[in-house]
Amino acid sequence: PVHTLEHYLSVAREIAALEVDAIRIKDMAGLLSPTMAYDLVKGIREETGLPVAVHSHSTCGLCPLNYMKALEAGAEYIDTAISGFAFGTSQPAVESLLVALKGSKFELKLNEEALAKASAYFRRLREKYRKYASEYTDRIDPEVVFHQIPGGMMSNLVAQLKEYNALDKLGEVLKEVYEVRKDLGYPPLVTPLSQIVGTQAVANVMAGTRYEVVIRELEDYVKGLYGRPPAPIDEKLVKRVLGDSKPIDVRPADLLEPVLDKIPDEVKALARKEEDLLSYALFPQQALAFLRGEAKKEVEVLQAPKVEAEAKPSVNPTSVSATTATITAKARKLRVMIGDEVFEIIFEET
Repeated sequence: PVHTLEHYLSVAREIAALEVDAIRIKDMAGLLSPTMAYDLVKGIREETGLPVAVHSHSTCGLCPLNYMKALEAGAEYIDTAISGFAFGTSQPAVESLLVALKGSKFELKLNEEALAKASAYFRRLREKYRKYASEYTDRIDPEVVFHQIPGGMMSNLVAQLKEYNALDKLGEVLKEVYEVRKDLGYPPLVTPLSQIVGTQAVANVMAGTRYEVVIRELEDYVKGLYGRPPAPIDEKLVKRVLGDSKPIDVRPADLLEPVLDKIPDEVKALARKEEDLLSYALFPQQALAFLRGEAKKEVEVLQAPKVEAEAKPSVNPTSVSATTATITAKARKLRVMIGDEVFEIIFEET
């Protein structure tokens, strides 16, 4: 209710006053409508005169339409993804937008053959890591306009509930996310606020009583350490979290003490650039281990699928891979990847 067109135009004017080079609209949950995309881009261009970029997601399926209207309104940049990784909670495919823009004043000249090769490569790569994908982020979800949860936050919620063996409570958590967000003054669900809202919603559902357990990050948010919320925080929640204390009314960073001058000489000697000192100031243990050369790579190496049956290739043999799985004592399922396509064939002894 607080995120109106006038609200965003007011924010755009504040940003423009900082003498920035451009303004980027970030629609992390894919909630824009074509009309809103047009009005927002047109309004920002008229109010600020600055170039406008639009970053949205295909979560509810409207993103390609939104991009077309944003371009008509004067947007200069739109974000897309290669088709192998596109759609769902990702961005629309660049190949699709290229076709949609042909014959218009926005037509782009890109190497479509190179794009096709890149997409084929990434489709194969995506299949290799399929077990890490989430079914909740790999599809169109019209209900996002109600729960307003971005894809990254959704996968995080699913992971948390799986840890509790409580995935059946996902519906309750989605409803609770909306209630927690309302209590907190409708913060944007983008990192780190999305994690704060989501984790607290999971805690409320699992505990059975709202705010019986209050996570530390939510306490900091209520104190004002994450900045000014778009709308006032629920007074009962403020009282529950802070007691008789009051939220801060200054810029949170102004409360921080300077730390660069307090960094130990050992770290300064190991640092090769200023960024190393900043890394230590933010993450002292991890940064020191890294600078000492003690950090270890935490990488899981996936083995290529073992080919237990051969498919007669109709294309270059190097582009074919296969795996088999037992279905019954007499049946086998053969999964064959030819080029960028995957086929499943079931063999049964007679």
